[in-house]
Amino acid sequence: MITRPLVPVPHFYQKYVDALKEDDLMDALKSNTRQFRKLLKSIPRKKVDYAYAEGKWTIKELLQHVIDSERVFVYRALTFARKDTTNLPSFDENMWGANAKASKRKWKDLVDEFFALRQANMAFFGSLDEEQLLHTGTANNNVVSVVGLGFISAGHVAHHMQILKERYLGKNDSAKKTKAEKKTEKKAQKKIKKAGKRARKAALNKLK
Repeated sequence: MITRPLVPVPHFYQKYVDALKEDDLMDALKSNTRQFRKLLKSIPRKKVDYAYAEGKWTIKELLQHVIDSERVFVYRALTFARKDTTNLPSFDENMWGANAKASKRKWKDLVDEFFALRQANMAFFGSLDEEQLLHTGTANNNVVSVVGLGFISAGHVAHHMQILKERYLGKNDSAKKTKAEKKTEKKAQKKIKKAGKRARKAALNKLK
């Protein structure tokens, strides 16, 4: 059995893997999926376009980022599991986020897409034997194993669950805001709303 503590990953992904409690990959993915489903169900619809500060992603945009990242990690895992030696490129999460147009999507569609994708990815990882899981490849000039990418996928979701709880939903006592922080947040939200109104107005003017 390949256990999480024995799986090396590039150092910048280690925080994701450390966010997991389970040592078995499939256990980690199943538990992670249940926890994320429960968290997403708890988010009020009126808050899905909320960003906790100016320049930060809204909850919708964060979920779109999670979906995009899941696709990238598992494509890398598929490539390496099939012994493809191509050095895969990095991806610019900010550029992808800026061009994803998540704000125009329905919240339910985003949620359904993630879980459909995760279900397929779990079937993929579950189909691999130990030899395939231990295959390695290179992505963004860093060597990583198939099983490592599986743990990274689960850990990346766990990382963003914690961010959602602390910064968007205020579910962590350590994340309680001072009056000054709340005032700054309100100002940021007003700016975000004004920017959205200006963008909509500009788009309507183009149609005239």
